[in-house]
Amino acid sequence: MNPLRAGTVADLKALDEYPYCGQGRLVGKFENSWQDVKYVLKFFGDSLGTARRRYREFLAEGFAQGRRPDLVGGGLIRSAGGWSAIKKMRRMGEYQKGDERLLGDGEFVEKVLHHAEETLKPPCPLRAPAFGFSKILNRVAELTGLKPEDILTTGRSRTVAAARSMACFWAVREVGLSQTQLSQTLQISQPAISKAVSRGEKIVKDNAFSLMRE
Repeated sequence: MNPLRAGTVADLKALDEYPYCGQGRLVGKFENSWQDVKYVLKFFGDSLGTARRRYREFLAEGFAQGRRPDLVGGGLIRSAGGWSAIKKMRRMGEYQKGDERLLGDGEFVEKVLHHAEETLKPPCPLRAPAFGFSKILNRVAELTGLKPEDILTTGRSRTVAAARSMACFWAVREVGLSQTQLSQTLQISQPAISKAVSRGEKIVKDNAFSLMRE
């Protein structure tokens, strides 16, 4: 979305027609033999039409979120949203490996470097276990009066939906789990995870909830 955010194109429709970024290939306006469109679209649906529709919905929602510090720059510190986020993670007992060349959490960094047959640069001593999703569920259950397993259900109860949104928000924004991981864990689409994160942020802020016990 760089051309859109930079004002080079006016809107998403114009971005579809812009030939100097990957968007036009993903929505089927252009083709590149080297661009793996199927790999990206498979995260949004099994059929091409459905995947492209969900992809554009995901993009529209992402643009509405504005500039996110956790997606700017490279390396673990910038990936996590700055030093304040890193310090908060360490207080919660989470330590991750990082590499200044890569934007992403520790698990992603390790996978990329392993695939490239490289080692971490520079060496990073942050090797303690991560703050697990189960701990987040326990905290949300404590705040909402639900059982942790209830939060994982697909029921339409407002209380369950709110609890699931809080868990998604804390997992993504506070702990640094990827939306792909959550999508697999909760068995819902990635665009749905993105919406849950936004709802969860509002619930947490409106109620002054904290992931850590006071």
